[in-house]
Amino acid sequence: MGTDSFGRRIDYLRISVTDRCNLRCIYCMPPEGVPWRDPEDILTFEEIETFAAAAVGEGISKIRLTGGEPLVRLGIVEHVRRLRAITGIEAIAITTNGVLLPKYARQLVDAGLTRVNVSLDSLDPSVYSSVTRGGKLSDALAGIDAAFEAGMRPVKVNVVVVRSLDQDLLSFAEMTRLRPVHVRFIEYMPVGGEGEPAPGGACSSDTTAGAWTIEDHVPSDEIVARLTAEGSAAGFGELEAVARGDAPGGWGPATYYRFPGAAGTIGVISPLSHHFCGECNRLRLTADGKLRTCLFSDDELDARAVLRGGTEADLHALVREALASKPESHNMRVGTLRRMSQIGG
Repeated sequence: MGTDSFGRRIDYLRISVTDRCNLRCIYCMPPEGVPWRDPEDILTFEEIETFAAAAVGEGISKIRLTGGEPLVRLGIVEHVRRLRAITGIEAIAITTNGVLLPKYARQLVDAGLTRVNVSLDSLDPSVYSSVTRGGKLSDALAGIDAAFEAGMRPVKVNVVVVRSLDQDLLSFAEMTRLRPVHVRFIEYMPVGGEGEPAPGGACSSDTTAGAWTIEDHVPSDEIVARLTAEGSAAGFGELEAVARGDAPGGWGPATYYRFPGAAGTIGVISPLSHHFCGECNRLRLTADGKLRTCLFSDDELDARAVLRGGTEADLHALVREALASKPESHNMRVGTLRRMSQIGG
């Protein structure tokens, strides 16, 4: 079992297979996308699989594939199949914007992937188009439908809450009442770089924070209070806490709630207002082969160099080094040198 120097069990690896995406979400990447990288800079699927096998040997048992948008990378289905065949991997999940799920959902399930998180920040077509810089809400909703039809479970929807977007959170709550989908509201996180204007038009005074501003941060307590009040007014009943044992199976830090009789649940993820560093169980591997121990830290270990010039023993040593150097807390840092698409969502 892999543990870090603070006694936390580290059993979860998030792997970004690409920094490319078919959308341009305002908090994730600039309008023009990220600069093109030389293909040699990106890990091959075979290299990712080699690293995953070494990580499993050091205690990793769960893998989530991210991007960018992981489904834009050719060969992703066979990659899932090969990862799933690694002894010791208990489950593989994917985080996606959902647009390509109608094409790939059934193939992914056949390859051994059943868990999916769909990033979806508004159920208003015009707001969705603005946030994604041109995406179509109908495409994302079709992806959710395809996930259910293919038998994926659980199906989760990730909603980044940004105050200036004036999102209709109750519409997502309505979604959980009608079908077994688990909506998680995520506090807007200070990840990114280079001072892009914030969604509402303001510009951060701290250029290291990218689009993020404290004014756009909505604490999870406020999210729950708003859902409670709006749900009661709409006749949904009282929002009830869901016991950990009754919550949808997951590898992360969400706290769950449910409206009476709802088929699904509502979760909140609070990296800033109630940070969960003490329960952090993950490492991150970027598409260009850097191993990160904390989302909010720019400290990275060069896994690509070891994969291309080291031995299997060196890979194991690298993972152990990551476990030993994982920080106790993100210390409320604002801003990172890399954007979310370059780190892995």
